[in-house]
Amino acid sequence: MDKVKIVECPRDAWQGLPRQIPTKVKAAYLRTLVEAGFRHIDAVSFVSPQHVRQMADSEAVLEAFHASLPAGTALPEIIGIVVNDKGVERALAARGVTTLGYPYSISAYFRRANANMSRSESRALVEQMRKATKSAAKDMVVHISMAFGNPYEEPWGAEIVEEALVWLKDIGVRTVSLADTVGTATPADVRKLYTGVKDCVAGLELGVHLHSRPEGAAQKVLAAYEAGCRRFDSALTGLGGCPFAGDDLVGNIATETVVRALVEHGVETGLDLVALAPAMIQSQEIREKYSHE
Repeated sequence: MDKVKIVECPRDAWQGLPRQIPTKVKAAYLRTLVEAGFRHIDAVSFVSPQHVRQMADSEAVLEAFHASLPAGTALPEIIGIVVNDKGVERALAARGVTTLGYPYSISAYFRRANANMSRSESRALVEQMRKATKSAAKDMVVHISMAFGNPYEEPWGAEIVEEALVWLKDIGVRTVSLADTVGTATPADVRKLYTGVKDCVAGLELGVHLHSRPEGAAQKVLAAYEAGCRRFDSALTGLGGCPFAGDDLVGNIATETVVRALVEHGVETGLDLVALAPAMIQSQEIREKYSHE
């Protein structure tokens, strides 16, 4: 049976919630994810609290999470997202972070809005991150924002995505995730882009971070899988997504949808829907309690 890697993304799920989730609640949820079988978790970000208040306690969350684990627990991959030099320093120093993630946007508008950087500044940071993570024996993943389309009336095309991928491969990045940031790609769009660019970066782990309305999610997952993708970012109950999407129903693809679609397709996910139930309940409780100030 074929296998895939599923990266659970509570960080992306939580960061837009207006009410602050207590540190102990976040830490307990991360532990529940480990107990449910997740081996790859996009857990926190190291960004300014002024811009993402929900992530102000990232170091404390990781400390509490690791302290709560029983002795001998197999530790998961913990991804920490950064957007600047200070974030890189914090992530490298934080307990248990194994992988630094960076959202590299091929949209000038989104790059400026998200990280306040020019293209050259953003690329310089990625190159610095590559050197720093290599020196610290950490891994690195780059998310290419707006990979499946650009709503800002800027140039976009597969050739722009391909150019970014080739550059990332040339500087030594070995894991990249193509992001449908605003959730507008159709299954045909997902299949076409992934098929069109995967050969230019043979040897890289090329994943997808898709957003979608619930009714179209499974089809997007299967389109990516059939195009050759074996790495999927998702979030239990479909919580989170991009605030620029302009549609409350466009969020992260629900992990349970990913697992169900792939298992029905004969794919080994390493996860069991029954084992996910406690984490799904906690995710729904967090959604209900912290979605409103």
